[in-house]
Amino acid sequence: MTAMLSRRNLLAAGGGLLVSVALPGAPAHADDVALPGSLKETPLLDAWIRVGPDGVITAFTGKAELGQGLKTALIQVVAEQLDIAPARVTLVTADTARTPNEGFTAGSHSMQDSGTALLNAAAQARLLLLDAAAADLGVAAGVLTVEDGVVHAPGGATRDYGTLAGRLSLHVRAQPGGGLKDPAAYRVMGAAMPRVDIPAKVTGGAAYVQDMRLPGMLHARAVRQPSAGATLLQADTDAVAHMPGVVKVVRDGSYLAVVAEGEWQAVKAMRALAASATWQETATLPEQSEAPAVIRSLPARDIPVLTWTNPAAPAVKRISARYTRPYQMHGAIGPSCALAALTDDGVTVWTHTQGVYPLRTALAQLLGMPPEKVRCVHVEGSGCYGHNGADDVAADAALIARAVPGRPVRVQWMREQEHTSEPYGPAMVAEVSGALDAEGSIVDWDYGVWSNTHNRRPNVGGLLLQNAALSTSLPVPPPAPIPMPEGGGDRNSNPIYALANARVVSHFVPDMPLRVSAMRGLGAYLNVFVIESFMDELAIAASVDPVAFRLRHLTDERARAVVQAAAERFDWNKPVSREPGRGRGFAFARYKNLGAYCAVALDLTVEHETGRIKLGRVVAAVDSGQPINPDGIRNQIEGGIVQSASWTLYEQVRFDRRHITSTDWSGYPVLRFPAAPKSVEVHVLPRPGQPFLGTGEAAQGPMAAAIANALYDAAGVRLRDLPLTSDRVKAAIGV
Repeated sequence: MTAMLSRRNLLAAGGGLLVSVALPGAPAHADDVALPGSLKETPLLDAWIRVGPDGVITAFTGKAELGQGLKTALIQVVAEQLDIAPARVTLVTADTARTPNEGFTAGSHSMQDSGTALLNAAAQARLLLLDAAAADLGVAAGVLTVEDGVVHAPGGATRDYGTLAGRLSLHVRAQPGGGLKDPAAYRVMGAAMPRVDIPAKVTGGAAYVQDMRLPGMLHARAVRQPSAGATLLQADTDAVAHMPGVVKVVRDGSYLAVVAEGEWQAVKAMRALAASATWQETATLPEQSEAPAVIRSLPARDIPVLTWTNPAAPAVKRISARYTRPYQMHGAIGPSCALAALTDDGVTVWTHTQGVYPLRTALAQLLGMPPEKVRCVHVEGSGCYGHNGADDVAADAALIARAVPGRPVRVQWMREQEHTSEPYGPAMVAEVSGALDAEGSIVDWDYGVWSNTHNRRPNVGGLLLQNAALSTSLPVPPPAPIPMPEGGGDRNSNPIYALANARVVSHFVPDMPLRVSAMRGLGAYLNVFVIESFMDELAIAASVDPVAFRLRHLTDERARAVVQAAAERFDWNKPVSREPGRGRGFAFARYKNLGAYCAVALDLTVEHETGRIKLGRVVAAVDSGQPINPDGIRNQIEGGIVQSASWTLYEQVRFDRRHITSTDWSGYPVLRFPAAPKSVEVHVLPRPGQPFLGTGEAAQGPMAAAIANALYDAAGVRLRDLPLTSDRVKAAIGV
């Protein structure tokens, strides 16, 4: 008989609340489909919550902290629902030996999936604790109250969580609902709380995988293929093997690496090994200037996104435009790093991957080991987001550790390796046409976007960088689109606006001139840039204020509230004097049309002599559903605004017919402190009790379009090819 969660039937004696941790593989159950968040896949409560005999709560999440403040928010969720102080919650993140399998930490899903699971698991654990206290005290559970983990009865008797922990088991299935506190009673959720991950980062403490040091640790460096598909003809491995400190030179086909006692010894040996290597290369890349045309012309699979057909007034004006995005890199400030150790029990890898379970599968295949012999433990990485080099450097560490069993190995990529070997954000092309009626309303919309895949995350060994270099390679699965409503290249291509007639088609391009994968926001960055730039173009054609034009076409009340909040906080409707070279812009989107709502208003100046854009005041409004930590939401929107400013004004990968030439920061400039906005204000709309909405990728698209719209307002030029560099601006405004 299957145990089911109830208020009264689970009292049992034993040594603790957690009897066994339920990791992936829990049997399917008819009720699971109704469970919220990641409870659907991992429905047993003891996979998420443990109450120790000392009253300390341990919570488990399969999601990874990537600097988005996830740890802090999840601690607040658990503390709130269990009525304890946040300091009494210990959070364990992304470890294949300890936590649920929640796939990848991506797409702003952490709060929606893991936050929702922990919210409900903690609430239901609280019910069980109250039942245990009620039985022990001989009173009804409904008369009990809880204060910081101590249950109080009306007569003054108490029982603390630690005492109650031994009286029952959480090895039961969660139920679809019940036990959640009234949002009006929240004291921790919705309140500002200092982020738990910040102190070590700002004091120089051990905060990242790059900081890890293990006893007896060796240092290693890999020699990368100089271009895609390059074949190693020869290398002087013997000479390098005799260099000071070198423990081993590793070669497998075209894969080369060196292991040494010290890091600088490893770097010198790597450089000597690279200098001795001879490669056979082929020109496989398009001309830089032709990349958009190449993407547009390659064979594509046409995927209809939406078709709306309704009666409408006759069109009196039509405009069309074409927009492009270049290849862009993650450009992690700290080059990717991983540690690995091979013992008789298997291999353990410490990694800043965004998916410990998928990486475990990929590494097991690459190493020819059973998955249960591979453990992946997430440790934060400096500058980690999206699919950068984290998984590939983990493969380096695992391959090299196999060659020196018994000693842990640390691998850190060099700057040029980070820039030239990571998978980039894909180049994209979008074409849009819109028509207005005599009243200035949109009556027709036609949109097409051309893009490669946005997901080559390694859930199999064939997708790891090293696979192509090894003497025996694994099969490589073909690129595939990500289905809507999440979407890949077509993410946010479906307009949120109410349009009578609209056609949107995603042209999925399987051939990949450069290695690409997931970069923050996927296709939403370009698609929102296009839609919101074009909304301004249509507003100008209709002689309507851009904010009023958007509100005219918005029926979603929460969307309207965000647009109005940003405009009001910016004083959009306040009369301003026109200054030469100064302009303002506005843009809005709902991430994936199912995540957070975000509107951005800003002003900027354009330096006529150079074309340089200087960002001024930026004001954003955001609706993320029930706020957990408003400061965390503001951090995410502020970060998205600054990141998008860098993408929009500076970033593009440079290459020739064979090689990536953006090998350092001079070849891939990013926004520096002097170019940051003068000020950033983020206003969080309260939505008590509403479902969590992903926030981390909500601001990037609106920020890009707001910059382009303000540029037009300031200088009268409409730039549609990203990035909006000073050279492009100057060429457009002329002398």
